[in-house]
Amino acid sequence: MVESLSAIAFFVQAAETRSFSEAARNLGVSASAVGKSVCRLETRLGVRLLHRSTRSITLTAEGAVFLERCRRILCELESAELELSETRQAPQGRLRISLPLVGMLVMPALTAFMHRYPAIELDVDFSDRLVDVINEGFDIVMRTGEPTDSRLVSRPVGNYRLLLVAAPDYLARHGTPGVPADLGHHACLHHRFPSTGKLEPWPLAHDDATQAWTLPVSMVCNTSAALLDVAVAGLGIACLPDFLVRPAMRRGELVSVLDSHVEHQGTFRLLWASSKHLAPKLRVFIDFMSTELFKEDNAVAV
Repeated sequence: MVESLSAIAFFVQAAETRSFSEAARNLGVSASAVGKSVCRLETRLGVRLLHRSTRSITLTAEGAVFLERCRRILCELESAELELSETRQAPQGRLRISLPLVGMLVMPALTAFMHRYPAIELDVDFSDRLVDVINEGFDIVMRTGEPTDSRLVSRPVGNYRLLLVAAPDYLARHGTPGVPADLGHHACLHHRFPSTGKLEPWPLAHDDATQAWTLPVSMVCNTSAALLDVAVAGLGIACLPDFLVRPAMRRGELVSVLDSHVEHQGTFRLLWASSKHLAPKLRVFIDFMSTELFKEDNAVAV
C-alpha cells in the first residue's frame, strides 16, 4: 500500500510538471527513480499512462482519467493527516456566529459550550436578518427553514411548533375559540419580523368554504419574549414557539387553543461554508450544539 501511494505521488508530479526531472526535484529523488516508479505503476495497471519523448511527457487518455482519481486520493490523504494532527490540539480561536432572536432557547447550550471550551472566543450576533454567511465572514449561523445557498452545508439541530396560547383568566373572560374564525372576536397579539417589518402569519388551517377574514391586531411587537409577557398577563392570544411557552404552560400560566387547527412544523439548522476540512473550533461547536441545544429542559416536546 505504501509503495502504491508513493507511485501515485510520483505519477501525479510527473503528469503535472510534464517532466521526470522537474518531478524529481520537487520530490527530492532522482529522475530515474520517478521514471522507474511510473513504469512499475503502468505495468501493474496494464495501461500506458504517459507518452514519453526526448523533450517532454504527455498524458494518455487513460492517464488523464487516472490523474483525476489520484489527485482526489492524495487530497483526501492530506485532509486526513491534517485532521489527525489537529485533534491533538485543544480547539481554540475566535468563532463568529449568527443566531436568531431566541435567546431563551440557545443561551443554556451556549453558556455550557463556553464552560466546556474556554479557549474558544465567541463573537455572537443575535438577529433574525438573513445574513450572508460567506460574504459577511460568519463561521456558522443558525436559522429556520430549508437552506437555499448551495455553497453552504447544513445540519438540523431540532424541530419546533408554533402554538396559539392565552392565559386561563383571559379565556374565562372572553371565551375559548373553537374554530379559527372565532379569533375575530379576540385580542390577538402579533409578532413583527424585525428584518422585513411584516407580521408573522399564524399557521391556521382555513376552510376554503368559509369567507376570508383578517385577524384583529391588539398589539404588535418585534420580540417574542415581550409577547409572552403580555399573554401571561391575560391581555390576549399570541402565536409563539413551543420552546418559549413551555415553562409558562407547565406553571398553568398559559394554555394552548385551536391545536387541531394549527399546522406548523419548523426546523432549526446550523449552516456553514462547504469545505473539505473543518477547523476544530467549528467542528466541536457543531457537534456540541447538535446534541445539547434541545436536550432535557430544551427538548421540543410540550
